[in-house]
Amino acid sequence: KVNIMVSFLLSNTWLLDHSRVFFSVYCSSWLLYLCVSQCSAKNLKNISELFYYAQKAVLHPTGPLYCPEEKEMKPSCIKSLTRIFKVSDLDNDGILNDKELNFFQRTCFNMPLAPQALEDVKNVVRKNMTDGVEDNGLTLKGFLFLHTFGCDDDLELHQEYLFPLLKIPADCTTELNHNAYLFLQSVFDKHDKDRDCALSPEEVKDLFKVFPYMPWGPDVNNTVCTNDQGWITYQGYLSQWTLTTYLDVQRCLEYLGYLGYSIICEQESQAAAITVTRNKRIDLQKKQTQRSVFRCNILGARGSGKTSFLQAFLGRNLLRKIREDHKSFYSINTTYVYGQEKYLLLHEVMPDFDFLSEEDLACDVVCLVYDVNNPRSFEYCAKVYKQYFMDSKTPCMMIASKSDLHEARQHYSLTPLDFCRKNKLHPPQPWTCNTVDAPNKDLYTKLTTMAMYPHAKLRCMCTCNRCTFCICQNILRSQLLTNIKAKFYSVVLNRSILFLTWVKVFLLFSLNASS
Repeated sequence: KVNIMVSFLLSNTWLLDHSRVFFSVYCSSWLLYLCVSQCSAKNLKNISELFYYAQKAVLHPTGPLYCPEEKEMKPSCIKSLTRIFKVSDLDNDGILNDKELNFFQRTCFNMPLAPQALEDVKNVVRKNMTDGVEDNGLTLKGFLFLHTFGCDDDLELHQEYLFPLLKIPADCTTELNHNAYLFLQSVFDKHDKDRDCALSPEEVKDLFKVFPYMPWGPDVNNTVCTNDQGWITYQGYLSQWTLTTYLDVQRCLEYLGYLGYSIICEQESQAAAITVTRNKRIDLQKKQTQRSVFRCNILGARGSGKTSFLQAFLGRNLLRKIREDHKSFYSINTTYVYGQEKYLLLHEVMPDFDFLSEEDLACDVVCLVYDVNNPRSFEYCAKVYKQYFMDSKTPCMMIASKSDLHEARQHYSLTPLDFCRKNKLHPPQPWTCNTVDAPNKDLYTKLTTMAMYPHAKLRCMCTCNRCTFCICQNILRSQLLTNIKAKFYSVVLNRSILFLTWVKVFLLFSLNASS
């Protein structure tokens, strides 16, 4: 309306000379108020003010913010300001203290408020509402007097903010770096109000109040570790973030954007939280890797025990039942390989032998599961291995599932043991989750070890940290031995340089003497 009126006035100057025009615009400071101006081109009255308010109405539209008929802010505006309040409320007590107000002020205007200015702000709120200030801090109602930031005219976060540019070369993976884990730890501590190292459904809901939707579904509880009540533990919380970063880094950037990572951590964007690993082929060439997350694809015929194998990784036996609509095809947890903490991501591949996608084949280690009690179960594993993995460099492990049951003779030309010997695989590893206690996790450590060292032909697959092989590996990778080797190389290098210097001096002296 403002644009139409200004254009109309500019194109009809004769009307300006013979009439008076009333012009109303909205402008915003703490809140919006109505400004009525009277102007006349004939008398040159309020002409500059007319264009000033017209420009302000165009550059700073208040339509998305305020409803003049109802004299209150629109729901989208309140939702946006509430999100900013939650992000700025660093201790999650529902009140912005002076430190948090200054954090908000620095974020918006690059300068803090003086102590007196902070008191003035709170005094203004006190005069307008009774519950705007509590414990000498601003409540959410009081905060609604402040400006918003980071939103477009629709009060939605910019796409450029949520999805910053992040280049990921082929055959590389994405992981969270140390600073990102520290930030996520602070978010967890902020919402774990009962300090039980787990997030109750109410605490999870409170954590995601700054999101426009609930990012985690019921399948998450069957993807990561939970406590006896089924609540996501601290380790499970970090594991889910690690899983999201690995599988869908753009979604992870979006989530970190809603949590205000770049604002709170004073980073240019959420991309600063991501580490892009180097190409896997380089890791194979150098025979070492700095990666922390490894993927294992689980293949096997229907009913072979793949889902139970995923759940056992989370410490669950057959006593725990899973609803079909809550089922997850992923599970992730930490393992320790020679003293190093690593994440192992298990992915259950649907048993469709006629079609395996690139995603089904792209992994660090393959786990082929067959049911020892089903005579037709091993045939699927053998055919999959021969068609897809026999000539690949991806290490494979054969799992003899349901080993507590009677072992039936497999309807295949070779026994599982003979098949593994012929193809230079480790013997089938017996496994069952039909136990009273939590299933043994040694197999998962072995899988992680194979993923970390795919080039190595391990004579021993034990990772118990007690046998001679494990002790030697721990010593070879210990920080003490690494420091000793570094100092030894340094001494040898210095001695070599000194020796070469003396040889050079001797040769020069000999040449001078002979001449």
